[in-house]
Amino acid sequence: MEFKGKVALITGAGNGIGRAAALGFAARGADVVAVDLDGAAAERTAATIQQQGGAALPYRADVTKASDVAAYVKAALDAYGKIDCFFNNAGIEGKVAPTAEYDEAVFDQVIAVNVKGVFLGLRHVLPVLLKQKAGAVVNTASVAGLVATPGMSAYVASKHAVLGLTKAAAGEVARSGVRVNAVCPGPIDTRMIHSLENQLNPGNPASVGDRYRASLPLGRYGTAEEVANVVMFLSSDLAGNITGAHYVIDGGRSATGGSVTAQKQD
Repeated sequence: MEFKGKVALITGAGNGIGRAAALGFAARGADVVAVDLDGAAAERTAATIQQQGGAALPYRADVTKASDVAAYVKAALDAYGKIDCFFNNAGIEGKVAPTAEYDEAVFDQVIAVNVKGVFLGLRHVLPVLLKQKAGAVVNTASVAGLVATPGMSAYVASKHAVLGLTKAAAGEVARSGVRVNAVCPGPIDTRMIHSLENQLNPGNPASVGDRYRASLPLGRYGTAEEVANVVMFLSSDLAGNITGAHYVIDGGRSATGGSVTAQKQD
């Protein structure tokens, strides 16, 4: 998986899976555009890449705003002249609550970031790739796009939608040399899973982590780097015949039906 001479554009690049992907692409020769709502986090990712001898441009953007998305695409083109790999990754988890009690404003926020943000990324990056007649897109979905987690209706709905967007876009652009795929991470050792642990049991979040890990066939959380490796594979020439697909990275959770119910504990 070599990316020398290629440009990787990554949203949500300040932390977690996005940061791991940014560092992974850069280590394999890519020039990286690191986009994040947290501008300081994007700058830290870019600085790490630069310290390691790579090229990176940090960019602060709100993925729910079309003007910001158009601006980060323009920034990538102005800096590097093209986009080869687009990791459409930014997302949020929302709150844990029954559907009958879910806060409408939180629901709207989750859908805005996780669905509209992915759509806007596709809307503004695909024309660039179509003009180039080459390029690979990877969207971040989730095992929540395949199986439900009770208590997370907004997140589950949003990730099902990401898979739908992936399939629709893939069919539209395949004959133009552009591929669109998705990754479906399970519980990954990042800020998001620890936020959920704390929501479920603020007094003892570690107990939630123990229960989650015990439910996984591999017995542990995945790492951001393990997800990033799949993202890079799907973005590489090794995956030249793969489009419209989703790759599950969940330690065997969905294969065994081990859906963990998100319920607050006393």
